[in-house]
Amino acid sequence: MLDGLADPRAWRAMPASDAKVVRLHALALAGLDAQTTGEEDATREDMRRALVSLIRSGDGGALAKALTEAATLPAARYLWRSLEAAERDAAASAGALATTLFAIPVVVVASLTSEGAHSMLPALLPQREGLAALLREHRALEGCEAFALATALAGAEAIDLPRMPALLEQCRIGDGPAAESLPPLAVPAADLDLRGAGERVFLRFVVGVAVTAAGFDPLRGGEVGRWGMPFAQRLSAGLAVPGASVLALPRAPTRLVAALRVGRTAQREIGAQVFASNAIRRLRASVGEPTAVISAHRADDAPGGGELRVSLSSPFEPRDAEGFRCPLHPYETVRDVAAMLVSLLDDCRISDIRVQPGVHPDVDATTGLRLLFKQTDAGVRFRCR
Repeated sequence: MLDGLADPRAWRAMPASDAKVVRLHALALAGLDAQTTGEEDATREDMRRALVSLIRSGDGGALAKALTEAATLPAARYLWRSLEAAERDAAASAGALATTLFAIPVVVVASLTSEGAHSMLPALLPQREGLAALLREHRALEGCEAFALATALAGAEAIDLPRMPALLEQCRIGDGPAAESLPPLAVPAADLDLRGAGERVFLRFVVGVAVTAAGFDPLRGGEVGRWGMPFAQRLSAGLAVPGASVLALPRAPTRLVAALRVGRTAQREIGAQVFASNAIRRLRASVGEPTAVISAHRADDAPGGGELRVSLSSPFEPRDAEGFRCPLHPYETVRDVAAMLVSLLDDCRISDIRVQPGVHPDVDATTGLRLLFKQTDAGVRFRCR
């Protein structure tokens, strides 16, 4: 039944105008159409070289346009996977020492708990040395101790594809001693704005740079170990101000392209959990068991021009519905994201889950508000206990 949800994103129909982007699109198509393992390997190597060249030349704009101007979902997914692999090669050093630029995705759930409290949480990290000490103590970077963290929490735009080449270049070192060669890492602070009602869910990154012997990968572990809980507690305490509740949830350190994917997925899932738990509790307390409707919508302010929405409503309050906007990123399918929503609703013991087939507009033509489908609207039952 989830197949009834069409992809609402606006994939580009016309060829790109940038020759470098056209080359990347051609390689993605060739990789997808490869008939033999040899053809696939050769195309993958050509793509790797093209991406590494763009990263080292500082052309983050072409990298970003290659994703935003992709003609199909498979091409965008191929490009993203290739980018994740190429980032490491682009940062490789020919000397005895190498730097690894990494980011720890952090989802921050925060809210104001009293009137008159400061509504802006500064994203500075005065506790960064304590955070670094925790990572060293628990060997979070595979035992690497020569690393430094940035002085502020960064937003996704600070490490996204347009900025990634410049950050990698900023972190290059020569062959001097590691302690002397470790470059200062400057990223803009992305403060947390708590204005508005209820809990807010933010995505931020603790960015760092590690110095290791060439060929050593300090990020190969890929998991949050025993450092996760004390790291979360220290970071939460450091961000909190009187009158605000703050919970920081870190993920494992990884390279920038992968960190964006992991962080955005985590933010969306935690955001959906916060929405569902609050909305379901309110509806059950007032009008009983809600019905959930999942639908696909075009929206100019959504990534790629489209998103999924989940709405919760009751026949006993037919005019009202509570909704959550669920972004779709270029490396994921509509079905996978919808399946996450269904799993969450199952965990919340929602018995009536429906799917609204097709693609729908952003706003309701009558009310001018964001369009949310209610229990009384036509919808295909996906699951009902």
